[in-house]
Amino acid sequence: MAMIFVLLTYGGWNEIAYLSSEVRKARKNMVRVLVYGIGAVTVIYLTVNYTFLRALGLAGTASSDAVAVEVMRGLLGEPGVTYMSLLVVFTVLSSMNAVIVTGSRTNYAFGCDFSPFSFLGRWSGTANTPVNALLFQGLASLALVLLGTGTRSGFTMMVEYTAPVFWLFFLLVGVSLFILREKERAIVRPFRVPLYPATPLAFCGVCLYMLYSSLAYTGKGGLIGVVVLLAGIPLLLLTKKRCALPGT
Repeated sequence: MAMIFVLLTYGGWNEIAYLSSEVRKARKNMVRVLVYGIGAVTVIYLTVNYTFLRALGLAGTASSDAVAVEVMRGLLGEPGVTYMSLLVVFTVLSSMNAVIVTGSRTNYAFGCDFSPFSFLGRWSGTANTPVNALLFQGLASLALVLLGTGTRSGFTMMVEYTAPVFWLFFLLVGVSLFILREKERAIVRPFRVPLYPATPLAFCGVCLYMLYSSLAYTGKGGLIGVVVLLAGIPLLLLTKKRCALPGT
C-alpha cells in the first residue's frame, strides 16, 4: 500500500512519450530522454529523502506532515520555511505546465480516433497546439478539484480515484507489446526492448500487483474510477476515424 504513494512521486516519467511525434530524431532521443530523465529524478529523490532522514531521523520524518519545512526550519528558522514554501509553489507550477502540455496530447489523439469527440482532434495551425484538447483538459481538472473540495483529504481522494486506472493502463500497454509483436512481425521496430520478453513480463507483473494493491487500498474510491473507465467501452463500438499527427 505504501508503494502506491511512493511510485506516485515518480509519476510523469511516461508522459514524454506523448510528445514522441514532436521530438526530433525520436528513435534515439526518446530513449535518451526516458533513461536520463528517470535516472536524474531517482537520484534527486533518493538524495532528498536521505537528507530528510539525516536531519530528522526516522521517527521525526515519519511523524512530520511537512518534512521539508521541518528540515528548513531547523537549518534556517522561519526564513527557511518561507523559502521552502516558495520552492514548493514553483515546482508545482512547473509540474502543472508539463502535465498540461503532455496531457492535452492524449485528448487530441482520443479525438482523432473517435468521431463523436472529433472536436478534440483539431490542431490549431496558428497556435501550433491542440487548443480544444487543452480547454477540455482544463474543464476536467476543475471538475476533479471541485470533487476533491467536498472531502476531508482531496489529494488522497484523487489518488484513490485514479490509481487503479493508472496501473490498469500501464498493464494494458505492457500486454499490447506482446500482442503487437505477434500480429505485426514484419514491421521494423523503431525501439528495441532489452532482454525481451523478461523485461515486459516483469513490468506487467508489477503493474498487476499494483493494480490489485490500489483496488484493495482505495475501496469505493477506486471503484468509482473503474466505473468511469468502463463507461467508455461503448465508444469502442462507434465509428473510428483518423487524423494526421503534427509533423507527419
